Amino acid sequence: MLSYFYDDMPAWNEELPSPPSNPEPSGQPPTGRCRVSAYTIPRKKKHSPSERGAVLFLIFLVLILGGTAAIVFFSDTAPGGPSASTDHRSGAARGVVTLEQAPTGDGTILTLAAPQGGNLSFQEIYQRVMPSIVCITSMASESVSQGTGVVMTANGYVITNAHVIENAFRVQIATSDNRSLEAKLVGMDEESDLAVLKVEVQDLTPALFGDSALTTVGDTVVAIGNPLGDELRGTMTDGIISAINRDITVGDWSMTLMQTTAALNTGNSGGALINQWGQVIGITNMKIMAQDSTIEGLGFAIPTATVKPIVDDLIACGHVTGRPALGITVQAMTTEEKEIAGVKHGLWLRNIQAASNARPAGLREGDILLSANGETLDRVQDLLDIKKSLQVGDTITFEAMRNGEEFTVDVTLVEQYALNAG
Repeated sequence: MLSYFYDDMPAWNEELPSPPSNPEPSGQPPTGRCRVSAYTIPRKKKHSPSERGAVLFLIFLVLILGGTAAIVFFSDTAPGGPSASTDHRSGAARGVVTLEQAPTGDGTILTLAAPQGGNLSFQEIYQRVMPSIVCITSMASESVSQGTGVVMTANGYVITNAHVIENAFRVQIATSDNRSLEAKLVGMDEESDLAVLKVEVQDLTPALFGDSALTTVGDTVVAIGNPLGDELRGTMTDGIISAINRDITVGDWSMTLMQTTAALNTGNSGGALINQWGQVIGITNMKIMAQDSTIEGLGFAIPTATVKPIVDDLIACGHVTGRPALGITVQAMTTEEKEIAGVKHGLWLRNIQAASNARPAGLREGDILLSANGETLDRVQDLLDIKKSLQVGDTITFEAMRNGEEFTVDVTLVEQYALNAG
C-alpha cells in the first residue's frame, strides 16, 4: 500500500505550555485592502472515502515537521462509511486554539526571478541558501512539532507548510544565527498546504525564489531542511527533478507537485527545493512510502508557480480569494441504498453549511443529488470535477430527489473563505 508522508514531526510532551482557554484576537486589526478577523487554526479534518476506482489506498499524512500522523482512506462507496465533503474543510469543526494574527495588506508580494549567472557548486548553494532556512517549533494543546520554513523577506515573512502549524497556539522560529523569535500568523491555506508567518525583525536573510515553470525533468536540485527537527538542522540532500505536474490527491484535495529524488524526511516540511542557480523553486511537503515494499527517492514539493499566488493572497488578505465552494457534504450511495430509494445513481446530501446557498435554493439534508449541470452523479469525484471547472458566482443546476419526488434547484458557488469564516 502506498503511503504519502507529509514531512513534519510532532512529538508528545507532557510539559507543554497550556493554550489560552479563551483566546482573544490580536489587538492590532489586519490592514490593507482586505480586513479579516484573527485566524482560528482549524482542527485536522477527518477525511473520508471518495471514489478512486476500486482500489483501496492507505495514505499517511506524516508532517515533515516532526511526527504526528493522520490516516486517510480512499475507497469505493464503502457501506456506512463517513461522508466526503465537496469543499475544503466543509463541515469541519473550527479549532478552539488560535495563533496571534499578524496585520495583512502591506503590499508585499513574492517575486520569482529568472536564472542568473552560472551554475553553482553544492557548497556555494548551501552557503547562499542556508541563512534563509529556519526551524519552526509549533506548539499545540497536546504536542510539539518541528518543521522547516523559508525566509521570504528581510522584515520577517516566512513561508512554510500549513500542516506544520495547524492547531498551534504558539509558534517559534529559530534562525540560522541561533535567534529564537515568536511568530504570528499572516494566513494559512490547507488546500495548498501553504502558510505565511511573520516575525518582528528587519534583518533576516531572504532566499532568492526562482520560477518553477522553467524547470525541466533531469534538472539538478538540492533540498535543505531540518530532518528530525532541531537535532539535524540544516541538512542538505541532492537529487534531480524526476517529474513535473504530479497530481497527488490527499483526502478531498488535489495538489499538483514537483517530484524529486532528493531525500526528504520527517522534519523537512516547509523546506526549500533549490535549483542549480541557488534559487528556491519549491516548498517541500511530502514523500511516498509503502507498507509492503521499499520505496526511496519519491519526494514532492509545491512549485513556486503555485506558491506565489497563494502567498500573495495570504499576505494581502489572510486568505485565498476566488476559490469556488458549494458548502455541502455529500456521500456516495451503496447498492442497497440505491435499490431502496429506487435510483440507479446519486449522492446523499449529508450536510449544508450555514453560509452555503444550497439551503436557500431549496436543498435539504437527506436529499439525493442525481445530476449536476446535466452530468450524472454517482461518485463524490463526479461533483468535485464539475465544481473545479467553475468560478465564484457560477451556478450548478442539480436534479435532486426527496421522498421519491424529483425536483430541480440552482445553487450559486460562493467564496471558500466565506464558508470557513461562517
